[in-house]
Amino acid sequence: MLTIRNATLADGRECDVRIDTDAGRIAGVGSTLTEAGEVIDATGKLVLPGAIDAHVHFREPGFPHKETWETGSKSAAAGGVTTVVDQPNTDPPTVDGDSFDLKADLAAKSYVDYGINGGVTPDWDPDELFDRPVLALGEVFLADSTGDMGIEEPLFREAVERAADEYRVVTVHAEDADLFSEDATERGPDDYDAWSAYRTPEAEVAAVERACEIGADADARIHIAHTSTPEGIDAAVEGGATCEVMPHHLFLSRDDYDDLGTFGRMNPPLRSEEHRKAVFERVADGTVDIVATDHAPHTREEKDASVWDAPSGVPGVETMLPLLLEEARNGNLSYERVRDLTAANPADVFGLARKGRIEQGLMADLVIVDPDASREIRGDDLHAKCGWTPFEGMSGVFPELTMVRGSVVYDASQGSETPRSGDETLDGEFGDPVGENVRT
Repeated sequence: MLTIRNATLADGRECDVRIDTDAGRIAGVGSTLTEAGEVIDATGKLVLPGAIDAHVHFREPGFPHKETWETGSKSAAAGGVTTVVDQPNTDPPTVDGDSFDLKADLAAKSYVDYGINGGVTPDWDPDELFDRPVLALGEVFLADSTGDMGIEEPLFREAVERAADEYRVVTVHAEDADLFSEDATERGPDDYDAWSAYRTPEAEVAAVERACEIGADADARIHIAHTSTPEGIDAAVEGGATCEVMPHHLFLSRDDYDDLGTFGRMNPPLRSEEHRKAVFERVADGTVDIVATDHAPHTREEKDASVWDAPSGVPGVETMLPLLLEEARNGNLSYERVRDLTAANPADVFGLARKGRIEQGLMADLVIVDPDASREIRGDDLHAKCGWTPFEGMSGVFPELTMVRGSVVYDASQGSETPRSGDETLDGEFGDPVGENVRT
């Protein structure tokens, strides 16, 4: 047994949390618990359910120079993320039994729990995929992105219908390539804003509407990935879908291209400052279901290219929760809203009934945070293999301790203060890799 004493929960309650470390479950939550086993004093600290990042690209198999399950999951743990959902556009893509098994073998190195999404290409094998513990279909691409997995509507409709039969969520990358602006392609290689001009807001909205229509026809559960515009969010809600927003669309805009250059290229792209503010409003007021990261690391060398040649994607799994906690510290979000966006709602959307809340009987996936311990975000201090962040110089509130099923996987107090990069680790900072597939 382990007892966390004097914890403050997201709703402001002060209580103790008892953990059955053998079972990995929360054994009790209350103000009158007697001490049992090891004791952690959390006086003045916030205790949150571990975050669930419903959208990551850990790059294995195929691209271990960008990220691995070991480095990506360490980055997750250090950022208070205790469960990740990995997307299928690896090499090979996760579209059949063999490719799923290969990824599952690599994921055994994970420090956090994980779900593996199956993908859809003309060569996919749904019988084999759904015979495996696949969490959902997705990221199903309605426009090309990293991995060239964009598909046409008839195959998308087939995939949605099959997912509905299997009671699986379909996570959709919603952009309609027919509405991309070809005029933007005439702009020069160093005109970084051209990427935002090319992949238009209208392309997102149209694809969201169409995905929702097809989902409704099949009585399927549609989840729209990385909505980047207020109109896209509204279309998802009106169409009966759930949706997610990424930190880069919450905290960055086209105004940041002068600083970021091609390191700010992602799909969907950065939008106007007006769009960013409107998206943040929908996150704060409860319209948006989930904040996830689309953690998509590339090396510095790969990103340092022309706007038309650089790969799309940015890292973010380690900075999502710290950035949101900073907003809560400054009064722009409630701690309850942060909890719901990063834990309770993702658990509900993806059917993770034993995760996402601090309640007796649920998994002891917990994060302990000093809510006043804000610090500068620096890429050299983070644990993703790429060693950079688009949020350089911003402030975040990072976890002191992260538990997965009652096991400590990250303890900031045990690490060195020496900056690190690449795949180096800090002595004593991480526990053992304990991650398990959430569907097994």
